[in-house]
Amino acid sequence: MSAVLRIVNRFLLGLIGLVLVVLGGSVLAVGLGLDPPSWWIHDGKGDVLLSDSERTRWRDEGWWWPTVIAVLAVLLLLALWWLTAVLRRRRLTEVLVDTGDGEGALLRGRALETVLTNEAASMDGVQRAHTHLTGRRNAPETRVRLLLEPHVDPGTALTDLTAQALTHARESAGLDALPAEVRLRAAKHRAERVS
Repeated sequence: MSAVLRIVNRFLLGLIGLVLVVLGGSVLAVGLGLDPPSWWIHDGKGDVLLSDSERTRWRDEGWWWPTVIAVLAVLLLLALWWLTAVLRRRRLTEVLVDTGDGEGALLRGRALETVLTNEAASMDGVQRAHTHLTGRRNAPETRVRLLLEPHVDPGTALTDLTAQALTHARESAGLDALPAEVRLRAAKHRAERVS
């Protein structure tokens, strides 16, 4: 997921959450008997969210229905864009392996992920590994997350991962390249006591 999409997701989810908390909290507070300020949209326990006059206020105006339809259409298009942008970066289900006969073979993406994860996790100083295949089936990419033990040099771990697990995965699948985004994180540990 790109950085822009991540920012848009966080902003939209935060905004929707804030609106729901404020509106829901205000309705709950008024419903429990709290006196709202004079400018607030609810007057008391018996008040409804929208009265009949508020719901039918602009129904006879010529601009009302085209505006409502246009706003709903824009919201629908934005929701569809958001959904397709989020789903587009899903996990790669299969990788096309060049067998040399022009036909090719399909390798399950989960199988390649599992092998890559297991080999990365078995490297010296790696506490936990996780891989995720993305991209297209004829040009896969991978994202690797490694949790390193405190004594491990990150540069050495990255070199080992590139020379071993990623190279083996690329060669076994017959790929020309296997671009990888690697994230390294050190495991938390308790301070050692020196006496």
